[in-house]
Amino acid sequence: MSGEIAVPLLPCRSIDEIADFYQMLGFERTYWQTKPYPCVGLRREDLQLQFFGLDGFDPETSYGSCVVLVEDTMALYEAFAASMRRTHGKVLVSGIPRMTRPRKRKNTGNASGFSVVDPGGNWIRFFHNTEAADDSVNEPSSQLAKATQNAVVLGDSKGDTRQAARILDSTLTRHRATAPVTDLVEALVYRAELALRLGDSPQAGALLEEVATAELTGEQRMSLSEVLANAADLEQARNADN
Repeated sequence: MSGEIAVPLLPCRSIDEIADFYQMLGFERTYWQTKPYPCVGLRREDLQLQFFGLDGFDPETSYGSCVVLVEDTMALYEAFAASMRRTHGKVLVSGIPRMTRPRKRKNTGNASGFSVVDPGGNWIRFFHNTEAADDSVNEPSSQLAKATQNAVVLGDSKGDTRQAARILDSTLTRHRATAPVTDLVEALVYRAELALRLGDSPQAGALLEEVATAELTGEQRMSLSEVLANAADLEQARNADN
């Protein structure tokens, strides 16, 4: 058989809240019912999602998740980010809902992915499809780069923000002065993102200030272009919340 289509059916607190969020991201509503139970269907091009409402549901304790394979994770991320900026004046990087930035993850064969955590606490995980993925694995150039890789697995794949932060804090304490500047900047920016997720805006600000004062060559800035773009989004989010 071929041409099969799977449509995830995920829990939420309110189908109105879910519909508003996904319509903000460019989805259209394809189905709606309130009885015998609330349910909404949403679609963006070929991607379809459905949600059912539960009384007393707590998004913070949700285990809802699904994987979506796409050809270009960065293009989709940028489309979602632009929608968030138009609606909220920032990319949503903390709380529920929020979105992570595309990063290669060693626990997924080095495929690049990002996650949308929707108002129902569901993790919609977007990855390159297997044919489009870059399977080349680069060994970390330093202990700090290795720690950042491990922190990304914990923070972006498992959602364990506190443990990811602890790993980076410990390694930064030991290797901050000796790590290559590109590895240091990448670690600082990700740690700032974790700080915002944990509600620590002052720490995020201090880390982003350290990034802003890092001495980088033009070539290094080019190699860190996505990391520095993330730093700008984090600063915008931090300023919007203060």
